Amino acid sequence: MRILISGTTYHPALNGQAIFTVNLAEGLAKQGHEVVAVYPSEQGKAYSRTRNGVRLETVSSFSLSFLHPDSFVPLPSIKRVRQILDDFQPDIVHIQDHYPTCRSVVIESKKRKLKIVGTNHFMPENLAPYIPGLSKIKPLYNRLLWNWMLEVYNRVDVVTTQSRVAADIVRAQGLRVPVFPASCGIDLNQFRPDPSVDRLACRARYGLDPGRTIFLFVGRVDKEKRLDVLLRAFQYLKRDDIQLAIAGSGAELNELQALAKKLNLGERVRFTGFIHENLHVLLNSADIFTMPSEAELLSIASLEAMACGRPVLLADAVALPELVTQGVNGYLFKPGDSKDAAHFMELLADQSERWDEMGRAGVEKAQYHSLENTIKRYEALYKDALKKTS
Repeated sequence: MRILISGTTYHPALNGQAIFTVNLAEGLAKQGHEVVAVYPSEQGKAYSRTRNGVRLETVSSFSLSFLHPDSFVPLPSIKRVRQILDDFQPDIVHIQDHYPTCRSVVIESKKRKLKIVGTNHFMPENLAPYIPGLSKIKPLYNRLLWNWMLEVYNRVDVVTTQSRVAADIVRAQGLRVPVFPASCGIDLNQFRPDPSVDRLACRARYGLDPGRTIFLFVGRVDKEKRLDVLLRAFQYLKRDDIQLAIAGSGAELNELQALAKKLNLGERVRFTGFIHENLHVLLNSADIFTMPSEAELLSIASLEAMACGRPVLLADAVALPELVTQGVNGYLFKPGDSKDAAHFMELLADQSERWDEMGRAGVEKAQYHSLENTIKRYEALYKDALKKTS
């Protein structure tokens, strides 16, 4: 098949949507499909090149790095999109969002009577932290942003979401086309329990205490991740044998470091910075993974930790409960509740004899989310869409 995939973010960005889009595009290319990825250029100027078997066709953009380092807004791109579609002649089109580039792709693809698949990664909560004074108009804000998304996604042929909950959310908002849950997928060859990892060396590299129970967060350090909940949880933890490692970078980093200093957390919290190449090593070197976000439609980072055999402590919000059987592979805490988070941190820290058992349960859950299964699911979805007449 000739598959055109479009979105707002791609390599070298490392947010969830970018990781999924890169994995999907390169996975499909490895299966012998011709794949083109269309997205706003992270360099400003449009370019064409090939990376890992995927043809990259970018559109000119300008940076919104003052808001977020991964934000690039495309300049008017309808002419560029027409040229790409006319040159590549795709069999099927797959959009990743409803922003300007994908909107242009949908408009031009409809003119050509192409089948279109849409994967939704969006919730209004993802943008809310960057809009001042929002609390006064939140219901109106939510409705306007959902309508913005639906105006594009109700024009495609089929929609996928990362989880069952995510599918229910978009149906409830008024999505009229068929919608199916399909995991973003993780690379189980890379993310797996690895007893050969030198845990002490890894902890030393990132300034983590070899004798403490390490709770690890991995991801964007942004407001919607609610890392403040974990920092404040340490106010309730009256013990020094637990350490929190925050691995990542983002717009909220300076504010969180200031909060940690204000709370006098000292060495109980370590900001390791962004980690990518050695992430599987770090996951195998920590004891427990934690995700406090209240806006996760799946959480690739949580799945990668589970695949590495880590017990998890996640917020009981949106799709995260789909990843946890309470007390079996981890625990859920009340979203936004630092005291409840502290309670479960203490509980897990005192259950070290169960960590291996809980880790094995997490590994078993993660198998369903293999990247191999995800690629096969999308191949089947594309073929099914192409069989149906308009």
